[in-house]
Amino acid sequence: MAASTSREPQDVPLPPSPPYAHGKIGKFRKAFNEKGKGKETSGGQRKRSAAGKPSATSNIHPIYEDDPPLDWISLTDSPPSKTPPILTQDGSYYFALVGSSVQIFATYTGQLVSTLSAPASITGPSDMTSVVLNPQNIFQIITGSLDGIVRIWDYLDATLIRTLDIAQPIHHICTHGKHQEFIFVTVSRPSKPTKKPSEDASSVLRISLKAMDASAPPAAQRPLDIISLGKIRYPTGLAVSPSGNWLVATAGHKAYVANLLNIKSGFTKYVSPDRISCLTFHPVEDYFATGDVKGNIRLWYCLNEPTTFKVAGLEKKTQTASFHWHAHAVSSLAFTSNGSYLLSGGEESVLVIWQLHSGKKEFIPRLGAPIQTISVTKTLRGGEEYLLGLTDATFVFVSASALKISRSYSRVKLFPSDNTSSSLKSVPLAVHPSSSTFILPSSHASSIQMFSLTSSKIVSELEIFASNRVSRREELPIEPSRVEHTVVSASGDWMASIDARAPNEDFQGEVYMKIWHWEQKTSLWTLNTRIDRPHGLHKVLALSFSPRPQDGQESYLVTTGGDGAVKTWRLRSDREKNREGEGFWTARSSFTFPSEIPSHVSWSPDGSLLAVTSGAYVSLYDALTNIHRTTFTSPECSHACTAQFIGRGRFLAIQGKQELVVWDIVSRSVRWSYTSSYPIYNVVTHPENDSFVILTSAAPGRSRVHTFSPSLSKPSKTTYLPFTLLNAIWYSSKPTSSLSLAGITNDWRFVLVGDDVKAPEKEGTSATGIKSRSLPQRRTLFQDIFGKSIFDQPLADDSSAATLHRPAASVDKTVFDVPAHLAPPLESLFDSIMMGFLKQRPIEQDYPTEEASGDDDVSMEVDNPEPVVPSRSTKVDAKEITSLVAVFQMHSLQTHAPKTPKVNGVVKVNGIHSKPSSTPSRAPQSTKSKPSRQVDVVSPLFTEPSPSPTVNGIGKKRKKALDYF
Repeated sequence: MAASTSREPQDVPLPPSPPYAHGKIGKFRKAFNEKGKGKETSGGQRKRSAAGKPSATSNIHPIYEDDPPLDWISLTDSPPSKTPPILTQDGSYYFALVGSSVQIFATYTGQLVSTLSAPASITGPSDMTSVVLNPQNIFQIITGSLDGIVRIWDYLDATLIRTLDIAQPIHHICTHGKHQEFIFVTVSRPSKPTKKPSEDASSVLRISLKAMDASAPPAAQRPLDIISLGKIRYPTGLAVSPSGNWLVATAGHKAYVANLLNIKSGFTKYVSPDRISCLTFHPVEDYFATGDVKGNIRLWYCLNEPTTFKVAGLEKKTQTASFHWHAHAVSSLAFTSNGSYLLSGGEESVLVIWQLHSGKKEFIPRLGAPIQTISVTKTLRGGEEYLLGLTDATFVFVSASALKISRSYSRVKLFPSDNTSSSLKSVPLAVHPSSSTFILPSSHASSIQMFSLTSSKIVSELEIFASNRVSRREELPIEPSRVEHTVVSASGDWMASIDARAPNEDFQGEVYMKIWHWEQKTSLWTLNTRIDRPHGLHKVLALSFSPRPQDGQESYLVTTGGDGAVKTWRLRSDREKNREGEGFWTARSSFTFPSEIPSHVSWSPDGSLLAVTSGAYVSLYDALTNIHRTTFTSPECSHACTAQFIGRGRFLAIQGKQELVVWDIVSRSVRWSYTSSYPIYNVVTHPENDSFVILTSAAPGRSRVHTFSPSLSKPSKTTYLPFTLLNAIWYSSKPTSSLSLAGITNDWRFVLVGDDVKAPEKEGTSATGIKSRSLPQRRTLFQDIFGKSIFDQPLADDSSAATLHRPAASVDKTVFDVPAHLAPPLESLFDSIMMGFLKQRPIEQDYPTEEASGDDDVSMEVDNPEPVVPSRSTKVDAKEITSLVAVFQMHSLQTHAPKTPKVNGVVKVNGIHSKPSSTPSRAPQSTKSKPSRQVDVVSPLFTEPSPSPTVNGIGKKRKKALDYF
């Protein structure tokens, strides 16, 4: 490979490089190491001395502490709380803790209704840790937080009623109707220097809900009464018995039991063989259940033992009933409302339903993520549902009668389930223009998710690699196959992904490149081509689609791997199948580097050149012929990491470890260079104009963002961010020249960064009263039999009307080929599938008249409130009018004799059974009829009045209708 760029006489000579001042650079670096500040160098900026003259250190760019912060918003909520959500008494809403706020969701729609946020605390973190319903008022909730504040909220009016300062971090809160004026809490307290931090570091308190001084400021109100019930270790659960006589707290290997009838007696300690992880009380009887870290579930019947009344502080063992299925720690337990079943869940992502009297169990597997919380709620029909909170911030409702998932609501799932995800060097991130969605990593390493910015919801989730989401085996984590790269073509029709699994002692490793096609009809990605080990056993380092092809050009995909090869892939169409997306991808060409490994590849905007980065060199190749055009290298950049085209493609930005060199491709010369004192970890170019930004890691957890243009070596703007980005792309909902980035932070948050960044409008993100909202009512028996009244249904809007009248499409039956747990919800498929089977009824202009059979009944009941008008215009003469008058005179105006009663279908005259007629009726008689509200238009076939009421069924029907008057 060439070591430098060849020179030609007509070429413009390179400008002289700026002088280096190694002493000054070392001085500034020393100052950074001592004071925590750094200096950045630039070839285009001059530092002036005290006399106002430029010094020799022309490449020094100092760091200023007053750099303006760059605006950013996070679209990811805080990690889900381990506190189970609570529900209103009618089950209409549920309350979930997210950071320092309480989010109120509608149970049957999953919509965020309101958010109750705690004021910022000066003393420390204000994350909420517990929430319960107020026993004095079911329309109020009580929350506790780590800043030691107990808050009482009115969730109907979204107002904060009272605050009580305990001055100790609160971990659990429980209440009971028998003790309405008090709450029981577990708090942390500083441990003594002679003891370990985990020993006796917490205590259980009984706190009065009344304030000591009601006139004090809300933030300074103290409870009227605080009584300590005892000291415990770090708590894992707190609950009150249904009778209100017992209080149980769990911590470590012990269950602490206190008699609330005599709170001064202290705790009686019961020892568990393993460390307890969760606690719940039976809803009717006075016994409780615990789960431990070994997967055991124990039922404790020790509350009614005589020793609990006499001995205080006793540490003893007792007999328990145990169940075991879980291989790992039980994260949550809950009894059903009648107490017959016990629900348990944990890392296995399986809900286990235990029948207590028999010990039998049922399973609801493949829930998608480990179970973190379990709650039981009632439905409008009087049944039960299980609300499961998963570790990936998803809420799943399970029907108790069907034992199936009824619905689920999820947010952005960016919470990795393993600890190794924080050290990943490549994180998938892309934008799909056709659906206006972001392609993000999911909570499981083998899946990706599609997030819509307009609706702020997860549109779908795609499992790139089908893997069993099992938990650890023998306490060793299972390394899953990870999605490392995702790129989307400029047209939005294709997406390429790389998933790989690292090798170990018993496994060689695997790498797959999969190319997916976007189906417009189903709005889903379908797998088109899978290529096993595209670069052998080596990793795929970079991949990129060609820009939007012109007329007659093909789409290409280029990849680079650890084997030193650069491979180009193309779409090969099947001649027998001319439909779009029926082709497959195959290798087109390949070339290798003998001594270097290509780490990055990028396309020119017109798709004619490839810039391949390998070591200290950046080479340009013809995209169609793979002919080497030129090589760029410079002493300013000793090691090149990436090379990207800027704007229309005249300039090439080469990123080093701490250097940035901008080349002019036309003149083959260095435009300018920039040296940073901090590592440059990303360069993001604007898709349309010549501007670009570089991201430097100025300090742990902090980034500096510099905006450049090819004309100046000095950044036009320098800002900072309080985080670093694992991956970033340029994104803007509308064409703009301002800075607009989307990225994933080092603490796994999805953020939008830019000058004019705005949070998407989302309902329920602020405190909104829900008093005016109509609560769903319980269905009546009449509605169960006859259905809901049409007057109670909302009027259909234009969008629903358009859905009903859309043309029928072909049915995609492949949607049923996937497993049930991977299929989308049925309500999202019903319209598209049914419209595929149904066909629109053609509009008929003329309706032919059919001859009516003499033995058929003609129904006189009309469902349509408007009279039926024949499609053909019929001239009515005087003869037909006369016949109609005769019909009404005979059947409507004549006086009828009293109707002969029937008993069980037998005619009864004067109490004696008469002999039934042997002559059968010519037409079957209807057992039910209704009085007609209007007169049908008589067909021209019946021009003469019929003397018998049974002819053609007309007179009989009319007479039966008149018998009700």
